Amino acid sequence: MRHKVGQRKLHRTTSHRLAMLNNMVTSLLEHQAIRTTVPKAKEARKIAERIITLGKKGGLSNVRLAARTVKDRDVLQKVFGEYKERYANRPGGYTRMIRLGFRRGDAAEMVLLELVDRPVAQPAKAATEGGEAAAEGEKTE
Repeated sequence: MRHKVGQRKLHRTTSHRLAMLNNMVTSLLEHQAIRTTVPKAKEARKIAERIITLGKKGGLSNVRLAARTVKDRDVLQKVFGEYKERYANRPGGYTRMIRLGFRRGDAAEMVLLELVDRPVAQPAKAATEGGEAAAEGEKTE
């Protein structure tokens, strides 16, 4: 029985699993959303929440602890800058999992792992202006 066993092994060696999860967390913090399978998302969520909490606390030792996971300096600055301000009043729960259905091919359940309170991407202005101009042109004729 697996009582109180800490994490999922995800059918990988320890070094592969840790490298994969570190890269997933870095991508999540950089792009604010990633698409992955449910078990991987649950493991990456734990690490991402810890990194954001370290960012909220600030300090050199916490920067060094976070740098063990997040290898990209730009993302690290984002964690200790933008995310520190964004989540200052939130006591935890910085991520959300939205179930997307099943992947074609192996039927693995997919989720969108995203940061809460992330800004919604605006559509490109050129595409909307062109579409509006064409729609107005059709109305006037």
